[in-house]
Amino acid sequence: MIDVQNLTKQYAGRTAVNNISFQVEPGEIVGFLGPNGAGKSTTMRILSGYMPATSGRASVAGFDVFHQSIQVRQSVGYMPEMAPLYTDMKVKEYLRFRAELKGLSGHAMRRRVGEVMELTGVSDMRRRLIGNLSKGYRQRVALADALVHQPKLLILDEPTNGLDPVQIRHVRDLLRGLKSKHTVLLSTHILHEVEQSCDRVVMLHQGRIRANDTPQNLTRQLRSTTLLHLEVEGTGKLAEQLTALPGVRKAVEEEAKPQQPWRKFTLRVEPDHDVRDAVLELAMKQKWRIREMHRQLPTLEDVFVELSMNAGLPTDIPTHVL
Repeated sequence: MIDVQNLTKQYAGRTAVNNISFQVEPGEIVGFLGPNGAGKSTTMRILSGYMPATSGRASVAGFDVFHQSIQVRQSVGYMPEMAPLYTDMKVKEYLRFRAELKGLSGHAMRRRVGEVMELTGVSDMRRRLIGNLSKGYRQRVALADALVHQPKLLILDEPTNGLDPVQIRHVRDLLRGLKSKHTVLLSTHILHEVEQSCDRVVMLHQGRIRANDTPQNLTRQLRSTTLLHLEVEGTGKLAEQLTALPGVRKAVEEEAKPQQPWRKFTLRVEPDHDVRDAVLELAMKQKWRIREMHRQLPTLEDVFVELSMNAGLPTDIPTHVL
């Protein structure tokens, strides 16, 4: 659906997108992530035909973005971060106007406008002026606009910006429902939503692609350790014995409360190691009692923060991720 090869965009004195290449398959929901200024919005604008690139090649649905821009725009539903809505128009009036601009007419146009208003939850606001809507409802109207002509590809730049938690969940469910008919390229800073909704993540930093994989693989590969939290009753040098287990880098004991027999430990564990069985075997051997044991797996937020705080990624990441 999307094929980008060696794409570069330069402004005066600055390179916003630096020789990036990636593909998006039909039916995928791909999260496009990175710190502010990483080049996400610039790439999205190029793919939607709003902005030319300096060099490189890009195609959408088999059409060249630079030489077949009309066909590309017909295939794309683009929702920018700050959607330029006509605030003096009513919601239904605006969506019909936009649908006509995109080639719909007559009964098919009216039916489709009704469908997208229902999908995005703005049916109750159809007679309200857009200028009188909250920011969250304006976002919904912009999403309905992007969907109205049933594009093959949806490019959504911060679609949940300004929405409350219930509305965000509604958008997430909507994106999942669209997967059978649309490919989605999604930029957002709500990383939990990416983990819940996206099949794959492309991370940009300083205009370059730093990671391209599933959220699960990224969280496993981009962090050096996982954590195991343990609450146990036992005597002796428990921390030393736990640290000696294969795969455990270090076991740190929390400060114990007076007269409290239960001791709490945090184990730093090597990636791709699950030491819970080994801990249980040790506890049975030493006659410890375990009240709690759970792993704290890394999140996509950990990956995002690590990427944002460092110019690159750790050197032990497999090359296929980069």
